[in-house]
Amino acid sequence: MVTAVQDVQRAWHIAEQVPDPELPMLTLADLGVLRGVEVGGDGTVVARLTPTYSGCPAMAEMRADVAARLRDAGYARVEIRTVLDPPWTSDWITPEGRRKLTEHGIAPPGAAPRRAAGPVPLVLAPTRRTVACPRCGAADTEETSRFSATSCKALYRCRACREPFEYVKEI
Repeated sequence: MVTAVQDVQRAWHIAEQVPDPELPMLTLADLGVLRGVEVGGDGTVVARLTPTYSGCPAMAEMRADVAARLRDAGYARVEIRTVLDPPWTSDWITPEGRRKLTEHGIAPPGAAPRRAAGPVPLVLAPTRRTVACPRCGAADTEETSRFSATSCKALYRCRACREPFEYVKEI
């Protein structure tokens, strides 16, 4: 007989393996958007997801993929809830996720900026960051485009090895 704890662990294990639609080398757990999985007394599985940013177009695909995987595993009743508070931060990307990004030629984000509670200051000056090349490790890189295939990534080029690469922005 399956205990309630085992059922939650099984549901979590299924949900944590769902790949991110925009960064398919990462699972939703690696990315830190899978925030929790519960199984109610009536057998309903509730998975909680936090979008990487408000209006993230991949959320619909994430929700559908998690629900489909859980249903395919035999859970008849599945709810996917979007959790906006606390907001997602790139600090939630796991060490395994950061390793996978680097292995696939994408520079992982640095530490997210720390801000005091209250209004977010508007800074109009360009952000200067050092982004190491995920291929050769050189710090001599340049931003070539503020946005890449998705708005959470930027395009860079390494001046040492001359290779272009994407960079996941810290949020």
